[in-house]
Amino acid sequence: MKFSESLYENVKDIWESYYNHPFVKGIGDGTLEVDKFKFYMIQDYIYLLDYAKVYALGIVKADSEEVMQGFSSMVDSILNGEMSIHRSYMKRLGITAEEIKNTKASLDNISYTNYMLAVSQIGGLAEVSVSLLACMWSYLEIGRNLSKNPGATEHEFYGEWISGYISKEYEECTKWLIDLVDNLGEDISDKEKKKLIEVFVNTSKYEYMFWEMSYNKGM
Repeated sequence: MKFSESLYENVKDIWESYYNHPFVKGIGDGTLEVDKFKFYMIQDYIYLLDYAKVYALGIVKADSEEVMQGFSSMVDSILNGEMSIHRSYMKRLGITAEEIKNTKASLDNISYTNYMLAVSQIGGLAEVSVSLLACMWSYLEIGRNLSKNPGATEHEFYGEWISGYISKEYEECTKWLIDLVDNLGEDISDKEKKKLIEVFVNTSKYEYMFWEMSYNKGM
């Protein structure tokens, strides 16, 4: 069994809960209130700025030029790829750069990003990679799950969001990170694997908390 498969087995139930969360289901069937989505978009934009910093730590921790290039590309992909989806929605929702600048990250948001940054700064390349994986991989799976809904990708408002997370570019980025985690998991001890599984479980729980926070608008 590949290490990524082992990681997934430990969070399968948590990830299943994403698909049934009212925020995620609301995107899929088009019923999510726009004000909740707006709250999410602002918080997620703030989150992605710190998420990109964790990828930047991957450049620092990398042990080869090839891996450094990979992490560099991922930073660029987040700042100029994934975040372009957010910028598109911000125009549609009337969210200004000033509004984002003046919005504080929610407590759940701060807790999640601080956890990833702490794990990555203290640990090595494996910790960096695994701490990033739950977010990237689960969004691909959520996008795939939602795209099964008839007409979901063509929805006038939420279709763009779903399509972005099942795009070829996003899928390739996710595969790169999964493959890296599998390579890093080949030559580590069971004790090290146990620590990394804990990180993956924790970040997967944080993902659920982010959906919950978004649905309740931080309350």
